Amino acid sequence: MTFTEQSRPATPTAPAGRVVDLGHPWRGVGPFLFAAHHVDAYPAGNEQMGPATGVADRELGSDFGHPSGWNMYHGRTVPGFPAHPHRGFETITIVRRGVVDHADSTGASARYGDGDVQWVTAGRGVSHSEMFPLLDTDSDNPFELYQIWLNLPARDKTADPEFTMQWREDIPVVTRGEDGSRAVLRVVAGRFDDATALAPPTHSWAADPASDVAIWLVDLEPGAVIDLPAADAGTARLLYVHGTGAGVEIDGVAVGSGQGFEQSRPAALHVVNGDSPATILVLQGAEIGEPVVQYGPFVMNSAEEIQQAFDDYRRTGFGGWPWPSDAPVHARSETRFARYPDGRVERPRH
Repeated sequence: MTFTEQSRPATPTAPAGRVVDLGHPWRGVGPFLFAAHHVDAYPAGNEQMGPATGVADRELGSDFGHPSGWNMYHGRTVPGFPAHPHRGFETITIVRRGVVDHADSTGASARYGDGDVQWVTAGRGVSHSEMFPLLDTDSDNPFELYQIWLNLPARDKTADPEFTMQWREDIPVVTRGEDGSRAVLRVVAGRFDDATALAPPTHSWAADPASDVAIWLVDLEPGAVIDLPAADAGTARLLYVHGTGAGVEIDGVAVGSGQGFEQSRPAALHVVNGDSPATILVLQGAEIGEPVVQYGPFVMNSAEEIQQAFDDYRRTGFGGWPWPSDAPVHARSETRFARYPDGRVERPRH
């Protein structure tokens, strides 16, 4: 028996990727080194903008994974990460809830949060602090952020440090579906349909059109559907699925909360959410194609360059530290702002 062209059964198409464990912090893909997702149910704040409940039961200086559901991290009075160095890569910090107070060795500072994004190119070296002041004294201070580490090519690992702000009012948003089953996608890097992200720092790998870098944050209501366009050939893409009880289908494959979908071939992806709200962080980009040697806060191309980074930091402090403490925070009354090394002050539009 032979089949006509019309009656021949369709050849099943293999899914465009596979389910992977994300680990902790979440594993990277392509030029992305990793992504950390911090969720903290902070209590009301005290006069110093630390936890009003006190911190006597904490291992201060290294308080992670506390059973209370919130952490001081390396902070001692205010939660967060006091002054620490970086060289050779970029940090992209997306704050979903709460605020971050930034200060760095170039003299720059900022307060941002509740949907804002900060993008820092460490380049040849910068020290910065990231503190999480608890501004509300009458109620809890829920906090959530993503910090993504994006590698730099060798040519830009010695670039001058630079940071840019993406205020939530300016970040492009794409919406699919009807109220009650909407997919809302925020374009932090790259393009989605006709929406183009704000410009990354000058020397970012994302500034090179050939890098095909994209960062999309997708919030899915129950039953929401969205189609993601195909990436370029050779681009790596990973979808990080999370949310209480979240479960989605990606290209027909069930992906649960805390799992990832790693794409294995260029193709558009059809995403269908289940019965609970879900969030997907999408990272994609072309490989840089150079050796990666990482030691703590330094990411270079060789062990010799790592040793040089340590030597340079001991000698110069990457520009010194112009702040009165290693964990500075701004006044409680301060609103969102960014102060750049040249003294220029920027505030979001309202």
